[in-house]
Amino acid sequence: MKFFPIFFLSFLCFNSVSEAKFSLGIDYLEETNFGIIKGKKVGLLTHPAGKNGNGKSTVEVLRSTSQVDLVALFGPEHGIYGDEKAAVPVEDKIDQKTGLPVFSLYGKFRKPTANMLAKIDCLVIDLQDVGVRCYTYISCMRYAMEACFEEGVQVVVLDRPNPLGGFKMAGPMIDKKWMSYVGAFPMPFVHGMTIGEIALWSKKETGILKISEKARKEGQLAIVPMKNWSRNMTWPGTGLKWIPTSPNIPTLDSVAGYPMTGLGAQMGKFKHGIGTPQPFRFLTYEGKTPTELKNALDAIGLGGLSFQIKTLQDSSGKSVTGVYIVLKDWQSWRPTELAFHMMKLAAKWETPSPFSQAKESEITLFNKHVGSTAWWTHLFQSGYSCEPEKFLTKWDMDTAAFRNSVKKYYLYYKLCEKVFARLPRYLRKSS
Repeated sequence: MKFFPIFFLSFLCFNSVSEAKFSLGIDYLEETNFGIIKGKKVGLLTHPAGKNGNGKSTVEVLRSTSQVDLVALFGPEHGIYGDEKAAVPVEDKIDQKTGLPVFSLYGKFRKPTANMLAKIDCLVIDLQDVGVRCYTYISCMRYAMEACFEEGVQVVVLDRPNPLGGFKMAGPMIDKKWMSYVGAFPMPFVHGMTIGEIALWSKKETGILKISEKARKEGQLAIVPMKNWSRNMTWPGTGLKWIPTSPNIPTLDSVAGYPMTGLGAQMGKFKHGIGTPQPFRFLTYEGKTPTELKNALDAIGLGGLSFQIKTLQDSSGKSVTGVYIVLKDWQSWRPTELAFHMMKLAAKWETPSPFSQAKESEITLFNKHVGSTAWWTHLFQSGYSCEPEKFLTKWDMDTAAFRNSVKKYYLYYKLCEKVFARLPRYLRKSS
């Protein structure tokens, strides 16, 4: 197996506080004078949030150095400039800014073809994830890794923070039958890993990448880490501004809102603020007043959340009054809890239940996102009598088991020296 890690990790005792400055994988790549890709013909898979700590795009960083030859760009869902709508295929093109070919990995092909990779020595991946299984950038990374390993092309992942931190895990594990492009990894809905950790895990463990064992073992993977990121660090702790990762994730508010309401608004009459300045954080329900909706949400007693009635303007300039979700306590917040209670309310308020009347295509799409056959069966059969808490408790146990199984691939910890000494040698390496 060929695996070339470049790891800079700050190993500190758990209760100590680091004064060192945070920096991204792209920053560390620059700091090391592009050593891992020096002299190579490079393809770059990125999007608008792929920028260094000074706000310069990774495209421009690689174009402005004589150390590498950037020859092709690859774009995920929404394209390299993030201006394509969700779930809308993107075409190959010539980038007007650079003159480079842009190969779409969300169009005719999801997996890079041999022709796309023929002229490159390595594929650099710089994608900002949001920490949620169905957000397709990690799926794009998996498919790209598979193609590169099959074609003998090195993969270099520039690591970035998980904006939900490294401890938040929530929601169901995905049943194998529902794995798809919106569920490409066997992980919880909120996974608590960085893209570099996901890449390492999928490279080291059998059965995650859908390629031959020979290709997996011989595949070349390098991870360029962040400096001074720890699992308890949320986005504000990095000192970075949030750069929209897609049209409906413009702010940090929407990042936290995505796992809270995305699943809950798939069926029924809930709307979750798409088209307003607060996507995924602003709820309305057809047939219920904002006050009625707020009272119903208050009555559930969701940890870490409170609710405020607000009036916002939608994209057409129309005023919309609804309920804004306030995240008041990060520690007690369970990221997916609200979504499943939204489903319960929809089953209560609609006759017949939207779940009992769903079309087969709607059921399939729902299950691809949620991932749990058991939950769908329970919701379909029980309607308003469903028991979200029973499932949430089970999923909490499942996520704890998942964490135990993948933590050996964690690249960032605050650790005392005794624990540091027990780590694999390659994880103890620092600059």
